[in-house]
Amino acid sequence: MTHRKPDRDTVERWNRLLEPYLGADTRKSVTQLLTSVLPFVALWWLALRSLEVGYWLTLLVAIPAAGFMMRMFMIQHDCGHGSFFRSRAARDWVGRAIGVVLLTPYDYWKRTHAYHHAHSGDLDFRGFGDVDTLTVREYLSSPRAQRFRYRLYRHPLVLFGIAPFFLFLVKHRFPWDIPRDWKQAWAGVWWTNLAIVGVVVAMGATIGLERFLLVQVPITLLASTAGVWMFYVQHQYEDTYWQRHEQWDYYDASLYGSSYLVLPKPLQWLTASIGVHHVHHMSARIPNYKLQQVHDENPEFQIVERVRFRDTLKLINLALWDEEGGRLIRFKDLRKARAAA
Repeated sequence: MTHRKPDRDTVERWNRLLEPYLGADTRKSVTQLLTSVLPFVALWWLALRSLEVGYWLTLLVAIPAAGFMMRMFMIQHDCGHGSFFRSRAARDWVGRAIGVVLLTPYDYWKRTHAYHHAHSGDLDFRGFGDVDTLTVREYLSSPRAQRFRYRLYRHPLVLFGIAPFFLFLVKHRFPWDIPRDWKQAWAGVWWTNLAIVGVVVAMGATIGLERFLLVQVPITLLASTAGVWMFYVQHQYEDTYWQRHEQWDYYDASLYGSSYLVLPKPLQWLTASIGVHHVHHMSARIPNYKLQQVHDENPEFQIVERVRFRDTLKLINLALWDEEGGRLIRFKDLRKARAAA
């Protein structure tokens, strides 16, 4: 199967535009690492001490701690793309170490996320790293039980409640859907699991297992839910991009299939500008701390879908790709879509 390849002029034009922004700035990367890990450790310690006051205070402290855990995930994310440090060894070991805290095996995640970047918006290559999305035709032709499962999966309470818990606590411990010959990814899974067990045992022996879990569990659940929500709104909006493989284009998929999530400045800082997602998909080799600059300095990036923070709740019920209409629709829009077809 072949797809429509962009012409050489298009490739060269984008390469010239993006080339000045590629590569890590070591000073900025180290600063970002310190301003992520140190506040997280301080907030974790504060949450632990707050158990002596009341669990209500622990849960309050867990909110900003979860925010910094998300920021650490963005660092792991950039390490996986090779854009955080110039040294491959440095970024891989930072990514692996952070992955233990995040319950995310770095080598496994890096491989599956690369697949997402290579095929985002391609209807014939849906799979690793995506929110499962059916077309209207696929949904209507499915057996009743499969339609029920899909509706259940796409329900907001499942997608943003149960799914994050399942993904980070269960599936990341044994990702059964990846090939057995991904040896480095599987090794990363087992080493991460072993390191997690070591951390839990050490915490149990020092501060007590119950106290550790009372602090860590709410932080992990809040951070994982926020992370799934962030990923969802960056690709799941009404006028996003999906094409069959023969019509799929990498540059169009990057620009029109990845939103520009406009966040309040404190939230943009906390999430390491991952909301500037269209630039990130155009070139994952651009570090997160340069994404906003690329958007601001180049009009080519300012034509994309802007998703405001206050509008994101309107996106959570989008569930099916209407190929005829070229848009994502809700289940309640099915009758209208069938009539149009």
